[in-house]
Amino acid sequence: MAKSKKKLKVIPLGGLGEIGKNITVFEYGKDIIVVDCGMAFPDDEMFGIDLVLPDTSYLLKNKDRIKGIIVTHWHEDHIGALPYVLKDINVPVYGTRLSLGLLEYKLEEHRILSDCNLQTIRAGQTIQLGAFKVEFIQSTHSIADAVALAIHTPVGI
Repeated sequence: MAKSKKKLKVIPLGGLGEIGKNITVFEYGKDIIVVDCGMAFPDDEMFGIDLVLPDTSYLLKNKDRIKGIIVTHWHEDHIGALPYVLKDINVPVYGTRLSLGLLEYKLEEHRILSDCNLQTIRAGQTIQLGAFKVEFIQSTHSIADAVALAIHTPVGI
């Protein structure tokens, strides 16, 4: 078997070294998936700022390559930026019933719910998104219906 020269790229756009703005890009070849899409709340020094969004300019530049956004659970730091991102990047969003149910209210508030493609998954399910096979694993968290992910790629899990 010939070894592929393609590499898996894992690109955190937020959430490392900070609380909030959790968003990670997984890229292999021409395929991209995004895990979570959160926001942060301003600190005491950020006068006049209501919320802090991650820098998604990389996603905008590559929006035609994005196979979907996967949300692991409903907390604002993991899902709160979705209404802002989905206005510019209309891709399917995969999440559990509770996560997507709560997201629907937020998308409705932003008047974009009817334009969004929400795909309900359940723990134990596996989906294929381009080069990625994503396995949803039941997880215990401070909110119900959270999942962990096993992301199967051509170079490993």
